[in-house]
Amino acid sequence: MDPKTLFLLFVLGITSLIIFKGVRIVPQQQAWVVQRFGKFMKVLEPGLNLIIPFVHQVAYKHSLKEQAFDVHRQTAITRDNVTLNIDGVLYTRVTDPIKASYGAGDPLYAVIQLAQTTMRSEIGKMSLDQTFEERETLNHNIVSAINEASDAWGLQCMRYEIKDIDPPKNILQAMELQVAAERRKRAEILESEGQREAKINVAEGEKRYVVLQSEAAMTDQVNRAKGEAEAILAVAEATAEGINKIAKAINAPGGSDAASLKVAENYVNAFGNLAQESTTILLPANANDAGSMVAQAMSVFENIKEKNKSIKSSSPKDDAFELRNTSIPPVDA
Repeated sequence: MDPKTLFLLFVLGITSLIIFKGVRIVPQQQAWVVQRFGKFMKVLEPGLNLIIPFVHQVAYKHSLKEQAFDVHRQTAITRDNVTLNIDGVLYTRVTDPIKASYGAGDPLYAVIQLAQTTMRSEIGKMSLDQTFEERETLNHNIVSAINEASDAWGLQCMRYEIKDIDPPKNILQAMELQVAAERRKRAEILESEGQREAKINVAEGEKRYVVLQSEAAMTDQVNRAKGEAEAILAVAEATAEGINKIAKAINAPGGSDAASLKVAENYVNAFGNLAQESTTILLPANANDAGSMVAQAMSVFENIKEKNKSIKSSSPKDDAFELRNTSIPPVDA
């Protein structure tokens, strides 16, 4: 091979090496840190970039995507002296490639270690029950503590999630017993409340029944009293009207004869019904003389009528005195 060909091949190789070393294609969501003779020069943006071979050197390559890292299981002690085994997941993202390159030797390892120590510190501030009830608060406190320190490392902690919290077996058994006791307590409370409500409902029903029964009895008595009063009033009105008609009939022409006839008829009918029932009776000596009995009855009636006329014409005091001292004379047969 002649020297000219060798020279061309040498030049072609040098050119290819320069192009290979001087042209850099940076992928999207990545940042490359370039140094010149060991000193920071610039950060290559995504796309095609040109550097001077052997002078410029890509020292660090950072991904700007959010990344997840496992925080290994570790032991933590709560405020009430309970030992827990806790692990989690840490989500971080590079926000400043320069700080991420020169702020710490291994920023991701530093962030993970900081997450572990912060988690133990936050767990120590809480009781066992709070670690289960306030996971969101615990995660937020860990993220805030990490971001305060990781800003100098060019990293940002997006979020931290606790995966598992494993207490000791004896604590688990105690928690299960506590949960069972709470459930029994709630069941007994609900049962007692149900019984109380049932008794209250029964008492209210009985009270309502008694009230309605008394109201019904009162209404029945009122209605009966009103009915009896109306009946008594109707009987009194009918009696008064009958007496009024009898008085008018007696005062009419021939009324006295009709009254005598009616008395005689009643006497005969009453005498005919004597001794039909097993009762003891007293009879006058002249029981067989109907005429004398009718005459005596009419004489009594006439005397009463005359007295009533004299009462109407006299004063109230004299009338009262006369009524007390008046006797009806016997009528001879």
